[in-house]
Amino acid sequence: MSNLNAGDAHNKDNEVRYETRNSLIDGSRVRDPGLNLTPSGERVHIGFFGIRNSGKSSLVNKITGQDLSVVSAVKGTTTDPVKKAMELLPLGPVLIIDTPGFDDDDKILGELRVKKTREILAQCDIAVLVVNSINPENDFNLNFNAELIKLFNEHSIPYVIAHNKADLLLDQPEFSDQPVWREDLKAEEIYVSALTGFNIEKLKNKIASLAKSKGVNNKHLIADLLNINDLVVLVIPIDESAPKGRLILPQQQVIRDILDAHCAAVTCQPEELKDILKLVKPKMVVTDSQAFKRVAQDTPSYIYLTSFSILFARYKGDLKILVQGAAKLASLNNSSKVLISEGCTHHRQCGDIGTVKIPALIKKFANCEPKFDFTSGGEFPDLQALKAYDLIIHCGGCMLNEREMANRINKAREANVNIVNYGVAIACMNGILRRSLELFPDVLKILDNNI
Repeated sequence: MSNLNAGDAHNKDNEVRYETRNSLIDGSRVRDPGLNLTPSGERVHIGFFGIRNSGKSSLVNKITGQDLSVVSAVKGTTTDPVKKAMELLPLGPVLIIDTPGFDDDDKILGELRVKKTREILAQCDIAVLVVNSINPENDFNLNFNAELIKLFNEHSIPYVIAHNKADLLLDQPEFSDQPVWREDLKAEEIYVSALTGFNIEKLKNKIASLAKSKGVNNKHLIADLLNINDLVVLVIPIDESAPKGRLILPQQQVIRDILDAHCAAVTCQPEELKDILKLVKPKMVVTDSQAFKRVAQDTPSYIYLTSFSILFARYKGDLKILVQGAAKLASLNNSSKVLISEGCTHHRQCGDIGTVKIPALIKKFANCEPKFDFTSGGEFPDLQALKAYDLIIHCGGCMLNEREMANRINKAREANVNIVNYGVAIACMNGILRRSLELFPDVLKILDNNI
């Protein structure tokens, strides 16, 4: 059972978008909107795993500085993953995830909880394996913990082993701050106590060091394509599907990355682009995918052109694989099944891009009536279910972290199903894919070999 307030209940469905205006940093309440507005997809995801009663929830509560999860002596108290966006010094914005016990033996619910724990692995950048330091070599514990370690390695997730309840060992002469649980693990290990706070700061530092050493979240959306003082024109349609009074997340993040590169951004709507280009000489134009065709017509060939979605395909996914996937669009037929998947949930407008505009484009481009299925948020079919599809078209993944997006792409490849993202698919169906990829010469080679 998880102790969720209204905000946390929203977070539970993989939609932790922004932290509350008052954030907790190391137990102290501060006000800093810059930290609080970091979207979940840009936060380092840290998952806490282990068997029941190892003290996972207690440790999460100690690290976050609040009673995020219900704690009791009853096995299986945490039944669903609990998520908390926070600032973890010295690492920065993170998403802490408390998972159910991996050894849950309930015949029905236990299997579902273990399945959910496995799904969380697809999102984690760093894992913390919490073991009971009182008896860490108990065979029952080791079987489940060894399976978790195997899963960490399979997913290439760096991990820390936290020997919890160390307060019960402190008076014993054999206690050491440098444990050797399994010499072959070659993992960071540390004794901690969620009760007394022993070594909690050291654990935070170990997590931060591990994340930095593995280069977690060390990529750029657009900054690495720019030189200082470059100008970029961003084309942002304001239509019935645009949110009232704000820009959508991909647009915000591209603007921020341009500013971080010490460059300038000019924004306009599609119908204004021609006049804007008479006034300024940008290095590139970045457009919303929905306006791709018109923007391509209005942008001179000597100016680079791409889309927000293609930038995110490179940033969150694997642009080469997604470009390869575009080849399948032309061979769709009336018996084909297409999955259109979005990484977030939102109120769909009458002209929604995923459920309305892309299906209409596909029908016109491939001259057929394929069957469409739709998923959103944390929902994504398992490997067996994916095999029923001929093509997966995925959004840019701005609300997913890089690891989860990579996991979805890898699942598609395992199922032998082509996968493409919105921007690549729309550019392909408008006959401007090559033009939109001129910024990426290595990807153009893939395009020439596949389409």
